[in-house]
Amino acid sequence: MLTITDLRGTEITAEVLESVLPRAEVDVTAAVETVRPLLERVRAEGASAVLEIGEGFDGVRPTSLRVAPEKLQRALDELNPDVRAALEESIRRARLVHAAQRPADSTVELGEGAVVENHWVPVGRVGLYVPGGRAVYPSSVVMNVVPAQAAGVSSLAVTSPPQRDHHGDPHPVVLAACALLGVDEVYAAGGAQAIAMLAYGVEGCPGVDIITGPGNVYVAAAKRAVLGTVGIDAEAGPSEIAVLADDSANPAWVAADLISQSEHDPMAASVLITNSAELADQVVAEIEAQVPGATLEQQIRQALTGPQSRVLIVDDLDTGIAVANAYASEHLEIHTHDNEAVLANISNAGAVFVGPYSPVPLGDYSSGSNHVLPTSGSARFSSGLNTVSFLRLQQRIRYQETGLKELQRGIVALAHSEGLHAHGDAIDIRFD
Repeated sequence: MLTITDLRGTEITAEVLESVLPRAEVDVTAAVETVRPLLERVRAEGASAVLEIGEGFDGVRPTSLRVAPEKLQRALDELNPDVRAALEESIRRARLVHAAQRPADSTVELGEGAVVENHWVPVGRVGLYVPGGRAVYPSSVVMNVVPAQAAGVSSLAVTSPPQRDHHGDPHPVVLAACALLGVDEVYAAGGAQAIAMLAYGVEGCPGVDIITGPGNVYVAAAKRAVLGTVGIDAEAGPSEIAVLADDSANPAWVAADLISQSEHDPMAASVLITNSAELADQVVAEIEAQVPGATLEQQIRQALTGPQSRVLIVDDLDTGIAVANAYASEHLEIHTHDNEAVLANISNAGAVFVGPYSPVPLGDYSSGSNHVLPTSGSARFSSGLNTVSFLRLQQRIRYQETGLKELQRGIVALAHSEGLHAHGDAIDIRFD
């Protein structure tokens, strides 16, 4: 089911890696042109357009865009106790991790009468998108809300698609998660129209400063289209897992972890990088044994047989590390004899899961880390969603006469070198 490619003796170049491990085709650019008319319609017509467009796509029209607070509380009261306990523990751990991410303000004294302060300021209002199409993700509520709250964001709006089975409300577990987190502004809207609602604002829902949260290609396209009007976290592509393993790995566990991420999407990528041909064969055999009868068997099979999923056999772990860094996966698991030595050389991955008892599904739910991570190789230059995502660094400059006087001559010289004489004059006038 999972193709094995033997790269031993092959020079691993970017071209070779791209040929054996292509990213899933997701044409966000084309999708932008599809969603642009929807965005403009919401901008022009407001809430009525959000409702009408949603009814066409979702097959249901909620009685109102905003979910009544009593429905949030009812969803929490009726939540399965085991699910509630798991969500509460996920929230507790996530709060601890994300609180530790908040940077401290700092003051730098550069000389007499010369001070610069680094001051972190939360954005004012955030829109958080929670998917609800192919699957329902209350865990995404936790992952988006907790870092925003840790940053001190004062206004949070959550939006999630209306569900036909729930009278046009978002899924009740999503509503319950919002209630647990103290979020009472929740909207029954999904897709590009929900992104437009958050970006431009409609009656009853003011526009936001940043939109975060995963979604399908049309949600990603809508986020790209409104970037500049608002900030966004990223354009989320299909889920990815890479496992870097040697002959010490448990093949059944590696197989289960590869299968787990293929549940997300038919285009999800599951990749094993190993220097052990024996492990490669064992993992493929385990996949063949574990997939039959799985709840989402057809989707799993489609993902695992796609060109984006593969087993790569390499000469040694050093080569495996180089491949992992070049691939820059959303999730990377390490199963080797010396995990710490391998980890020390990993630079590109959205999140790294170290050792056999740190599987990716742990991070999807309850590890305390965030599961909104960079995909499609963007881990080379970006981070997963975190507390700093909702903060802005504001520098405060406090110079007195003595501090400015010390720099007068140099600033004027630099200003003149750039042909900006008025800049120099603005300094000189203070000392004439």
